[in-house]
Amino acid sequence: MTTVLSIKNASLEHGDGDEIVRALDDVSLDVAAGELVAIVGPSGSGKSSLLAIAGALTSPTTGSVRLGGTDLTGLKPKELTRIRREQIGFVFQSGNLVPALTSVDQLRLPLTFGKVADPRDPLELLAEVGMEHKAKRRPHELSGGERQRIGIARALVTRPRLLLVDEPTAALDRKRSQEVVALLAEESHAHGVATIMVTHDQDVLHHCDRVLEMVDGRLGPVVTTSA
Repeated sequence: MTTVLSIKNASLEHGDGDEIVRALDDVSLDVAAGELVAIVGPSGSGKSSLLAIAGALTSPTTGSVRLGGTDLTGLKPKELTRIRREQIGFVFQSGNLVPALTSVDQLRLPLTFGKVADPRDPLELLAEVGMEHKAKRRPHELSGGERQRIGIARALVTRPRLLLVDEPTAALDRKRSQEVVALLAEESHAHGVATIMVTHDQDVLHHCDRVLEMVDGRLGPVVTTSA
């Protein structure tokens, strides 16, 4: 499989002098096209920092981040903005929808920020995620699970190479959580999107292709202990 995201020996430090905090410590991660990777771990372990460097929101202090054939390290802010707009999709905890917009207009919004080479059709994408019947509804008229489906569709409308998902089931019940993560897996596999999902929800991990754990800024396989 084609590697979409490649993080090599990345560290991320905040502060200076005696107040330096190492949020990431020598992290390496490759994610292939069509792969859904879950990252678990306690709060404050570095999961959000990992999403930040993967999503070109910040640069690692040391190490490198490559998206496809492009080394993101050292690129100018304008170029990073273009890469985020054209190649990376973000899904947030509560969908992060615009209150005044209908579901279909939520999907049209990213297409107004700049030229998109080959966008998905918003109405067809709503149908694909099972939300075509709510195309004219606004966020306050949708359930939590429905808002997450719209948020996923909005992130996919530009055909991103990389999808970054932050705690998508945090506000959902178990049934809706299963539906949302199953949808993420289905979309990732069907359209060759490399997806990283940060989650505390152990019940949805069976939908993922790989599960990794962050502890104190270091990334590795999930460690299980037998009773």
